[in-house]
Amino acid sequence: MGYVEEQYDLYRENPDAVDSSLKEIFDQYGEPVWLSNSGQGVQSVPTQQNDQDMKKVTSAIKLVEAIRRYGHLEADIYPVGKEKNRKSELVHEETYGLSKMDLEAIPASWVWDHNLSSVRTAWDVVSTLRKQYAGTISFEYDHVNNDEERKWLQDHIEFGTYHLALTEEEKKQLLQQIVDVEGFENFLAKTFVAQKRFSIEGLEVMVPMLDKIVQNSFYDETEEILMGMAHRGRLSVLSHILGKPFDKIFSEFHSADKELIPSSGSRGITYGWTGDVKYHFGAERKAGEEKPSPTRITLAHNPSHLEFVNPVVEGSTRAAQDFRFQPGAPIQNKNKAISISIHGDAAFIGEGVVAETLNLSSLPAYQTGGTIHLIANNLVGFTTGQEQGRSTRYASDLAKGFEIPIIHVNADDPEACIAAVQLAYQYRKVFNKDILIDLVGYRRYGHNEMDEPRSTQPHLYQDIDNHQTVTSIYGGKLQEEGAIQEGSLNEMKEAVEKKLKDIYNAMKEDRPVDPEAEPVPDALMIDLDEIETAVPEEVLRKLNQDLLKRPEGFNGFKKVEKILERRAKVLDEGNKADWGAGEALAYASILKDGIPIRLTGQDTERGTFAHRHLVLHDVKTGEKYCPMHGLEDGKATFDINNSPLSEAAVLGFEYGYSVQAPKTLVLWEGQFGDFANAGQVLIDQFIASGRAKWGEKSNMVMLLPHGYEGQGPEHSSARLERFLTLAAENNLIVANVTSSAQYFHLIRRQAALVDSDSARPLVIMSPKSLLRNPSVASEAKQFSEGKFQPLMTQSGLPKTTKKAKRLVIGSGKIMVDIQETMEKSGEKYEDLHVARVEQIYPFPLNEIEKTLKGLPNVEEVVWVQEEPKNMGSWNFVKEPLFRLLNGEKELKYVGRCERSAPAVGDPNIHKTEQNRIVKEAIELSKGGDSK
Repeated sequence: MGYVEEQYDLYRENPDAVDSSLKEIFDQYGEPVWLSNSGQGVQSVPTQQNDQDMKKVTSAIKLVEAIRRYGHLEADIYPVGKEKNRKSELVHEETYGLSKMDLEAIPASWVWDHNLSSVRTAWDVVSTLRKQYAGTISFEYDHVNNDEERKWLQDHIEFGTYHLALTEEEKKQLLQQIVDVEGFENFLAKTFVAQKRFSIEGLEVMVPMLDKIVQNSFYDETEEILMGMAHRGRLSVLSHILGKPFDKIFSEFHSADKELIPSSGSRGITYGWTGDVKYHFGAERKAGEEKPSPTRITLAHNPSHLEFVNPVVEGSTRAAQDFRFQPGAPIQNKNKAISISIHGDAAFIGEGVVAETLNLSSLPAYQTGGTIHLIANNLVGFTTGQEQGRSTRYASDLAKGFEIPIIHVNADDPEACIAAVQLAYQYRKVFNKDILIDLVGYRRYGHNEMDEPRSTQPHLYQDIDNHQTVTSIYGGKLQEEGAIQEGSLNEMKEAVEKKLKDIYNAMKEDRPVDPEAEPVPDALMIDLDEIETAVPEEVLRKLNQDLLKRPEGFNGFKKVEKILERRAKVLDEGNKADWGAGEALAYASILKDGIPIRLTGQDTERGTFAHRHLVLHDVKTGEKYCPMHGLEDGKATFDINNSPLSEAAVLGFEYGYSVQAPKTLVLWEGQFGDFANAGQVLIDQFIASGRAKWGEKSNMVMLLPHGYEGQGPEHSSARLERFLTLAAENNLIVANVTSSAQYFHLIRRQAALVDSDSARPLVIMSPKSLLRNPSVASEAKQFSEGKFQPLMTQSGLPKTTKKAKRLVIGSGKIMVDIQETMEKSGEKYEDLHVARVEQIYPFPLNEIEKTLKGLPNVEEVVWVQEEPKNMGSWNFVKEPLFRLLNGEKELKYVGRCERSAPAVGDPNIHKTEQNRIVKEAIELSKGGDSK
């Protein structure tokens, strides 16, 4: 025992001074057990402990826990600024009535559950924890309620096992990475003076952090890494992580009178026909071909609406994880793809879509097995300081509400940053949950390089101007360690500058002659009427019967089952299929064709208006069953889920899913059409324009309940006019259909466009009260014959007639109201012809022209709508109709007057107005636009 004690004392002074076999024992087991039990070397606490002694022990325990909870308040995580040298009394022994001597008198095991040979007293514990929790890296995980996760985090942090013991060569490689980034940004600054680039300088270490995730993925089963980020540092990430050629980036900095032409190998990166600014584009790259598991890395395209790319990336990640080509529900592999979201510090806390997206992280239909979040924290948002930008201490505090662990790290300590990302990667791998790194740095220049930040943040930028770059700081550290020689850092910088100069000088200059946008792809100009969508009646009957199958012992809700049982006969002679039945047949037939379907939205499983019932609940067990999963001939998955009460995040998620899974029909349904208002950024910046800007294809469907039933301003209109304003270059299909067969053919036509260059989003003004209206129901032959009709003659009217003097055209529910009024009146209306525009964009002008040729005596054409005159379709259709009529016939408008709100709030006023519109359309004697 005496010999072992002597050797252990030597080991404590110098572990290499003892025999290797003893060193191995001491490394593994710590000090000899009899020393631990006796407290040798520790001042013993008296056996007859008095109250003061016990208070010191409990105070020491409080101090240890306080360092875990509040160490971040004193952590050295700010490279510059007023918080740089902050202190917190919460992590010092004096606050708890303790001294260093008091803590040295308490054995470590009394206040700490771990056993480290170097930690013998409570003072050792406190010193160790301060180092781990209040250094250049710090942690917040007290808000995580899962004991297993908390224990895992605590062990890794307090033992320091997440720290990578970098070799000398690895340290030099890390330095080279940040030199590459700094050199690239400096070259852009000198070569393209006063051009915006949203420099990464001050956060250069973000690039090696991302590279570490990529490198880790090569040894896991990860097939894809999907990233989203705003502008800051985007060009450096594109070049150093995505491998975008430098000459391609340089070519995008051309001036007005000349253009730099990249090499032929770099021109292959193509975007949409109208394009976008250079710091909005994404890219993709296949990396690690020689590794056990190569990884495809994708950086999503992102507009100036900074955080709205977050749900898009999540949707793309889920699509990459799901296997969809078998019957039933998709099978998810959470490790197949990883998502990384890089946020701005002001935007993360400021933009509501961030909270919406974080709320998706644990929901079965949306979770992606954990996202690694990284806040690129440059201490200021544009010109707005933190004290004006948030009500929380940290930009990351929002994540606490979702029990996401937070790592704060100083961007001037590259090794700590690599350790942070290593811990984040391992946590995500073990728990399949989100984790966040708050990378605290600064921005060396203004928000963009044309701003002058010293006018709005004078003190901060005085600090930054006097602050060394991370390359100088880390290079100096490695020089002190002897890892690099004096002058090596300058040589590395010069080599980077020479490489970039050589690339730039090898590029050709050209003086373009009035460059123009690319033309719209030919595939978007094809005639969709050529697509066959009819399904043989015997196939429909078999599918319809399969939809009535139930698992053995399933106890369905009787009222719902009666509704569904009635669907068994909708294809029989004399019966008709209502909207719900037509929709079910459309989905079933698409699954039979081998095309997966994903349908989500608010209350979508049942349907807001209780028409769908595609998820049934066992009244005894509560278990769910989807009739689409019982199709004998189904060849692909049907994934239907109620969404949280969110529009922006969910709409973005489904858009991202549709882009990543082009062979899948993705549908999103709003509870009411006006709910799309809250997702307008996604509609404007992604759904409507993503293809033109970035070449990003989506075939998703938006179902937006629309129709005037006296339910007030919010629940009447899906803002049809907004989609028509966005419609151009065949970027969308906008429809307002009025029969179940029309919906059947329209959805099947959209499914036929999956994975094709002709794909484009479909926006449907779907019905509410019409869901059960007999006028909307269709006979079996309307499903088994024909196809979608962009323009339909009203039921019961002849296709051609010489008697008609007036042609009434409109779309949606008002046209059904007109039909029902005409049928009830008993009049013949021989001087009237009525046609429904079922597809408003692309506008069926040719079909209207053919209709007019069959009505040779028509004197006036009336556009009728239930929306106010400044809303709905009128402002979109009046010009093409006026040109078509060429002054030979009058063009008139019938509908509500111009209004600031979409509808009245009083149902009685609504009814009066609706009756007036119908009457004027049928018996027009005055009014309308005719000029």
